[in-house]
Order: sequence, then structure tokens, then C-alpha cells
Amino acid sequence: MATRESKEGVKEASRPAPEAAAAVPKVIWDDSQMKTSYVNVCNVLGTREEITLLFGTNQAWPGGQKEVKVLLSNRVVLNPYAAKRLLQLLQQGVKEYEARYGELTTS
Repeated sequence: MATRESKEGVKEASRPAPEAAAAVPKVIWDDSQMKTSYVNVCNVLGTREEITLLFGTNQAWPGGQKEVKVLLSNRVVLNPYAAKRLLQLLQQGVKEYEARYGELTTS
């Protein structure tokens, strides 16, 4: 966005032309076929062309086990651009959560 200087010497952002603003489509979120899953385990795999998120659940983590079985329930495949946008949204969401409820720590 370009800036211009007003008579008072203050820089102002120039507004896009009305026809440019009209070119941005309105997003309508259709959740009529959305499914909800609870997960407590996530893993990430990647190639040059895509990032794959694997989600699942583990019922318990008792100590002393040699193996832990995770039931995978969902796979989400993203192109790298969508993955980066998701990363930014998650970072913002966690930042807002921590501002309200306190810092989260992971081990």
C-alpha cells in the first residue's frame, strides 16, 4: 500500500480503489459436513511437495512400557504454503491462549 504526505506533513496510507476492494471475495465457512475428532498425539512428515500431519490418540502412557501404541485416526496433507499459513495461525492462537491463561510448557 502506498503512502502520501498530507498538508500537515503526516504520512497517510492511500486507499485502494473501490473496484480493487470489490475483487476480494467474501469467504463463507460451510461446516455442514465437518467432522470433529479428539486427538492427543500428532506427528509431522514432509516431502518437497507436501507436509503431512498425522493425528491420533493414546489412551494411557504408563511408565516402563517398551512400546506405546497410538491409534491414528486422521491424516491432513497440505502444500507447503498452506502448512506455513497453518503454522502462523497456530502461533497466533497459542499466543492469545497464553496471554489469557498463562504460559504453556512442553517437555
